[in-house]
Amino acid sequence: MAAAPGTSERIACPIGVIALLFLLVAAPETPTWKTLQPGVEYAAVGPEATRLHLVRIDPARAPLEVAMASAGDGRTRTAAEWCRERRLAVAINMGMYRDDKRTNAGHAHTPGHANNPRWNAKYNSVFAFGGREAAMVDLDVPGAKERLGAYANVIQNLRLIRAPGRSVWSPQEKRWSEAAVAVDGEGRVLFVFSRSPRSMHDFNQRLLALPLGIRAAMHVEGGPEASLSIHAGGVDLDLNGSYETGFNENDDERTQWPIPNVLAVRQRR
Repeated sequence: MAAAPGTSERIACPIGVIALLFLLVAAPETPTWKTLQPGVEYAAVGPEATRLHLVRIDPARAPLEVAMASAGDGRTRTAAEWCRERRLAVAINMGMYRDDKRTNAGHAHTPGHANNPRWNAKYNSVFAFGGREAAMVDLDVPGAKERLGAYANVIQNLRLIRAPGRSVWSPQEKRWSEAAVAVDGEGRVLFVFSRSPRSMHDFNQRLLALPLGIRAAMHVEGGPEASLSIHAGGVDLDLNGSYETGFNENDDERTQWPIPNVLAVRQRR
C-alpha cells in the first residue's frame, strides 16, 4: 500500500536483525591464515579490487634474511627472480633505493656488508633482526641506536606507524600502491602489499583497524616497484604495484620491476 502524502512508511525490523546488521558493519575484517611453512602464514583480506596481502612471520621459527645486489653481482632482479635464484619462500622490497639502483635510501647493513653506511635524517624507522628475534625501532626515541647494536641486520626506512600503534601520516591527496613491513605485539613480522593505491594515512588506518596487533610499520616501496612474491605451501604469487601520484598514474603495470634488495625468508627444504 502506498503511503499517504505527507506521511512516511515504517517497516518493522526485529531487534535481532538490527543487531546482526550492526555487527556485520562494525566487525573488523578478520584474516584467515594459511600456513606456508613452519613460522610463515599468508592471508588475503578484502575484495580483489582493494585487497591487502599479508605474510606473517615468526622469526623464532623462520629466520629472516636480506638479499642485496651490492653484496653480489650488482644485478637487480624482480622479487620472483630473487625467490627462484635464492630459493626464497617469500620476498618483499627491502626499501626505496637511490639512482644507482643499488643503495638503500636509508642506512642498511648486514654482517660483513654495508649497503649504505649513512643514516637518513628524514627516516625514523629501523627494522632490525638477527638470530631468532626482530624489532622495529623508532629512531627518535632516546637510546634507539644503542639498542640496534644487539642486531646483525639493520635497515632504515620511512616510517608509517610508530610504536605503540600510532599513524604518523596526515590525510593527503598523494597515493600509491604500497609495500610495507610491520611488527606486531608478539614480535612477529608482517609483509604487507596493496596494489590498490591509497594515501599513507588511509593505508595506515586500514592496517590498524585489522585485528593484527601492529605496533610499528615502515614503508619499503610504492608504485610500480612495490613487490611481494610468495612461493611456498602451494601459494605462488608474484605481485606488483602500479599507480603512484606524480610518477606512474595508471593501473597498467602487469609485471614486477627489477629491484636491488629484498627482505625474505628462505624456503624450508
